[in-house]
Amino acid sequence: QVQLVESGGDSVQAGGSLRLSCAASPASGTTDTVYCMAWFFQAPGKEREEVAGIFSGGGYTYYPDSVKGRFTVSQNSAKNTMYLQMNSLKPEDTGMYYCAAQRVVVNGGWRCGRPLSRTDFGYWGQGTQVTVSS
Repeated sequence: QVQLVESGGDSVQAGGSLRLSCAASPASGTTDTVYCMAWFFQAPGKEREEVAGIFSGGGYTYYPDSVKGRFTVSQNSAKNTMYLQMNSLKPEDTGMYYCAAQRVVVNGGWRCGRPLSRTDFGYWGQGTQVTVSS
């Protein structure tokens, strides 16, 4: 069982930056247990979509074209916190951001480097709100 808690959501002006955090308990990566971790974005009335993915074992990340060059996903060395650095924010980035995790096999990290859907993840945080005003 993995518990995920997001934080860092806020209201910012367009062009500004935010860093979201996702605390994972227990840690999302050990020698024997590795995960695909991801950030999903859900605008009001829209489907939840992946905006960043990372393999807890390292070496794989994913970004859709909509955020490439603006968003960066990372994790701390203890593998218990994932971050989403969001720069050059736009009003259309407004919505809820969710942290997600799914255990994968040790040599399955490549999957985290490809687009995944919400049904690929079994663990979710409660979400954090980001509001970008023009």
